[in-house]
Amino acid sequence: MGIHPPGIIHAKKILRRSLSYVSQSASTATDVPKGHFGVYVRETYKKRFVVPISYLNQPSFQELLSFAKEEYGFDHPMGSLTIPCNEDVFLNLTSLLNRS
Repeated sequence: MGIHPPGIIHAKKILRRSLSYVSQSASTATDVPKGHFGVYVRETYKKRFVVPISYLNQPSFQELLSFAKEEYGFDHPMGSLTIPCNEDVFLNLTSLLNRS
């Protein structure tokens, strides 16, 4: 076990708790490549994105996870990680993260 900055540990805890509520029947793990995870981005409808786990190291993505925790808690009715932001904002953020 290595040394991890507190933000990364916090982001991993949020993700772990959010994903622990996914039921086996709703799981779509077969369509998510290794090293990635699925998230829903909420606008007027939810759109699913598959993102690299490396995003958990990024402070801006950790902030989105904190917003998700504040908005939905860990017992979300959809049973999945949902990020409460505009799809355009999410796409802009992920495009910036892909460049770094």
